Amino acid sequence: MMIHCKIVTPSGVYKEFDTSILNIVNSDGQRGILPNHMPLVTTLVISKMSTVESNGRQEYAIGGGLLHFENNVAMILVDSIEHSSEIDKDRALRAKKRALGHLESTDPNTDVLRAETALKRALNRLNVAGK
Repeated sequence: MMIHCKIVTPSGVYKEFDTSILNIVNSDGQRGILPNHMPLVTTLVISKMSTVESNGRQEYAIGGGLLHFENNVAMILVDSIEHSSEIDKDRALRAKKRALGHLESTDPNTDVLRAETALKRALNRLNVAGK
């Protein structure tokens, strides 16, 4: 028995695949979803999402979103997503440096929440990329 996953971004369908387990992170923490799991709707936080697909364990950096699971179908709506092999580590390091610079700034016009979110995304991407 498998779970059919469909990942959708604001740009359209990112990927459709079948998996034996879907590991996600919501505001309550990590959650593993197996086939025949009870129906679930939950928000996803900036985190690593992992699956076991036909070509083995796969890891993705997601920028938050929403998961709807019912009848072994997972609809995953995300702000952004990158497979571990798609992540540009140098770009993620530059984003981390920029975000830290904004957070260390004494400029009263600095959008602290935006800088914190950018830092979380950069750190997540580096974690998923294995750096």
